[in-house]
Amino acid sequence: MTLLATDWATISSLATGAGTLVLAIATFAAVRSSNRSARIAEAALQEQRRPVLAPSRLEDPKQKIMFLGGHWVSAEGGRAAVEHQDGIVYLAISLRNVGSGIAVCQGWTLRAGLGTSRDYPTHAPLDQFRLQTRDLYIPAADIGMWQGALRHPDDPSRIAAAEAIDARQSLTVELLYTDQIGGQRTISRIGLIPTNDMWLASLNRHWYLDWDGPRPESLTMAAAEVVLREHDAAQQRRAAREQEHPRPVSSPPSHLDDAAPGLLPNVPSRTDTGADRWP
Repeated sequence: MTLLATDWATISSLATGAGTLVLAIATFAAVRSSNRSARIAEAALQEQRRPVLAPSRLEDPKQKIMFLGGHWVSAEGGRAAVEHQDGIVYLAISLRNVGSGIAVCQGWTLRAGLGTSRDYPTHAPLDQFRLQTRDLYIPAADIGMWQGALRHPDDPSRIAAAEAIDARQSLTVELLYTDQIGGQRTISRIGLIPTNDMWLASLNRHWYLDWDGPRPESLTMAAAEVVLREHDAAQQRRAAREQEHPRPVSSPPSHLDDAAPGLLPNVPSRTDTGADRWP
């Protein structure tokens, strides 16, 4: 008869290994859960500090701001101040912070004309932004004002902007701003459009430099391309319709000499005998 001996040392080692494995799995799950909780908490904190700038509402009050040299400008809600005086270009935009954190303006860039997403699919390079020399803080859920000026006589941006302003053509401003601790960098593109005796501010795009943002860039560009194609098709269809059915040329208004007999007013005529006096 063969007797089976129990190897308690081996059993103890296997039990210890199994326990260690279970503990490692539990620790791994706990770490993953804590990391997920930390990411959620960080995202919530960022949302509480995230600024988003847009043109102010039309009913917002007028704001005034002073430039170097004592030059003052003012802009009503939803509008901009655009001036070209003595070779200097002055710009200011009435803004509203629709985000939940304080916005700190860091830099800006200017381009003459509006353009489209096809012409300018992304924001200007960061090295082309002009640093903001004045501390401009815009509180959350409130209004504020941005300002910028171009003074150097040989600056190509100043020359192009001055010509556009004098010709009453649109401008495009891109603002770079952050939250209060310098994070969450955002660029907002705002068009300045002349209408009658004012300049309207119109928001175009937002770019989030430190995260992907709520709308992927690929989907945004695809949507813009669809809109541009539809616009081009509508323009071509309108041009073809006008060629097929040209509009009649309106004739000049008829003069009194062309009126029917008996419809002329009773106006005395000037005679050849020198009767040049009107009654």
